[in-house]
Amino acid sequence: MIVFDLVCADDHQFEAWFASGAAFDRQAKAKKVACPVCGGTSVSKALMAPAVSGTKKKSKDAAPAKAVMAEQAGEYMTALRALRRQVEQNCDYVGERFPEEARKMHYGEADRRSIYGEASADEAEALKDEGVAVNRIPWVPDHDA
Repeated sequence: MIVFDLVCADDHQFEAWFASGAAFDRQAKAKKVACPVCGGTSVSKALMAPAVSGTKKKSKDAAPAKAVMAEQAGEYMTALRALRRQVEQNCDYVGERFPEEARKMHYGEADRRSIYGEASADEAEALKDEGVAVNRIPWVPDHDA
């Protein structure tokens, strides 16, 4: 397994694990790697420092930095859970009919309302190309695993 630092077209940076460099290349080309922030599938490897092992002792700053990162990750997950609750409370769930319902509202064939549901990356991109205002959000579990 190998971990890569990745960056999406909107400059969001994140990490992901892959079986190999070739596995990343295949998945990225097939648009199967998505940014956890915006859902974008235009993803590339970010510049990374090589992992070099040595005999020197680790920096004393590493532990506090990891603690800060863990705290920030926790805050991020808390914010995403709050966003999920907000969406669920204020929007109608339309499931896999999302692209169809969004188009109907966009073209005036249905009353406008706030909706959420499922759409593939290609479906979301097609909606954007038509001028339909849609956003992808990371849909995190409402509890810790």
